[in-house]
Parts: sequence; structure tokens; C-alpha cells
Amino acid sequence: MGDVAMTVPVLRALTQQYPNLKLTVLTKAFFKPLFRDVANVSVFEADIKGKHKGIFGLYNLSKSLKKTNFDAVADLHNVLRSNMLKFFFFGKNVVQIDKGRAEKKALTSGKTVKQLKTTHQRYADVFEALGYPIDLSNPMFSKQSKLKPNSIQLIGDDSKPLIGIAPFAAFKGKAYPLAQMETVIESLSKAYKILLFGAKGDEAQKLQTIADKNDSVINLAGKLSLNDELDVISNLKLMISMDSGNAHLAAMQGVKVLTIWGVTHPFAGFYPFHQAETNAVLADRTQFPKIPTSVYGHTFPEGYEKVFSTISPEMILEKAKTILK
Repeated sequence: MGDVAMTVPVLRALTQQYPNLKLTVLTKAFFKPLFRDVANVSVFEADIKGKHKGIFGLYNLSKSLKKTNFDAVADLHNVLRSNMLKFFFFGKNVVQIDKGRAEKKALTSGKTVKQLKTTHQRYADVFEALGYPIDLSNPMFSKQSKLKPNSIQLIGDDSKPLIGIAPFAAFKGKAYPLAQMETVIESLSKAYKILLFGAKGDEAQKLQTIADKNDSVINLAGKLSLNDELDVISNLKLMISMDSGNAHLAAMQGVKVLTIWGVTHPFAGFYPFHQAETNAVLADRTQFPKIPTSVYGHTFPEGYEKVFSTISPEMILEKAKTILK
């Protein structure tokens, strides 16, 4: 989801700077709401577990896509499926993203520790190669959404400003300890209403346990559609997130984001869009010099599960206070 969300501000800039362009975004049906506020964009739903599964399914998908009469393809994913589609699009102008795999391998191995090109710029480079250079320096965002009745019923309609907290990530190396995050939640709930974001199932159960302790804390995990979640996020004063999808869902709407980084690092290029460099709390590389141990946080050496010991709840609270000013 994070990768898809990161395309949104790039596509918004593209359509604003080239208003005569018509874009068709090929993505999973679940991600369709992410593109709801981008002009001149239609979504073609890929059913990769159904009719578009496997090589024959991708061939049928390519035939359906050709009927849209597209002139060129911007492959912002560059994986096996999109490479197969490129083969089926023989004769069409296809430009694929350079993910910088060699650079990222050098970064995570410690050979070259420096800031790499951002993923947003890598997306923009694809369109430049197609003849559409994009300026990402002065973005425009969609307006704050009006909340629907079902969202208001969950959140309440009191005057407390809203802060979102998304404490989970796909891998353990990126997820701040929940017990310590509770300290952050408890402190911020004195002045703000705290909305907890996560997936349904185990994450939702854990967040509900926290929410049950405090009337100013609301668990939204598994209770809203993605469309409604995006509405809620657009109304936040701040989103506190790991290096994960919720950070990008907020950033693509121009919401301020505080990110917390464990074994990953902004050097890999996944920092949320148009956020101040200071809007992050990083694990101490002096104590854990091999950070980033991997691009996605799924691998790390023994002992690096303790990286979050270098980030206290007080550090997060102080950073939140600074950003909210």
C-alpha cells in the first residue's frame, strides 16, 4: 500500500502540469480510493487472484488494456507481472522504474551509507523519460474531506483536535514496542483525541485493548473502508506512524507526519512525501551502526531487535510537540 500511495502525489503533479494527459492506473481494486482526487485518472482493476492470474490471465489483461488505446506505459513497479505485460505490449513505448537495487544493496551492506534518490523522484524519472518532466517541489493537495455519518459516529463530534497513531508495520524491525507507544498515547490523549490505525484481526484486538482504557482514544482498525479512512486521515492534525503505509496515506494528503524508524532509514528513499526532514525520530546509529539493515526491515543482525531502546516515548512526545507548533 505504501508504494501505491507514494505514486499519488507524483501523478497529481503530472496531471496538474500536463492537464491534457489522460492516465489509466492499473492496480488492485482495494487501492482504487487512493486515486479518487487525482484529475484525469481512471483506475483499471487488476484481478491477480482471479481472471488475471498467471501468464494466460496476464495475456488477457494485456488485451483488455490495449482496448483503452494507450500511447505509452509508465511501469512504476518493475516486477515479474509488469515485465510480462511489457512483453505482451510489444511495439508500445514502455519505460520502467529504476529501483536502484544495486545502490540499496550497497546501502544495507554498509558499503555506501548516503541518501539515495527518493522513490517519488524515481517515479518522476519514469515520466521524464516518456517526455514529461515533473516538478515535485511545490505540491498541491486535495481539500480536507467531510466525514461521513458512520465515521462521526465512531469518532464523536466533540471539538478535540485529532491525532492518528499507526503503531504497526509489516516487519518487527520497523514496529515501535506497543507498551512504550501506550505512554505516548496516554500523554497525547490529554489534549487530543487519538485515533488508532491498523489492520483487522490481531492488530485490531490489540488496539481495542488500548482504546478501552481511555475515552479519548478510538480504535478504527477494521471498522472503516479505505475510502472512509482516507477521509478521516485528511482531518488529522498529525499522523504518528512507523516506516509504513499509513505514513504515506497521510503524506499524500498533505497531513503532517511524524515517522519512527527502527532498522530501516530514510536514506533508502522511502521518506513520506514533502515532510520536513526533522519530522522523524531515528534509532541511534552510533549504537547500531549497521542501520539500515534492510530496505523493508525484514532482516537484521542479532541484537538489532533492541534498536527501539534508543527511542524513548519522551523523544516522540517532544517531536510531536514541535511539529504541532
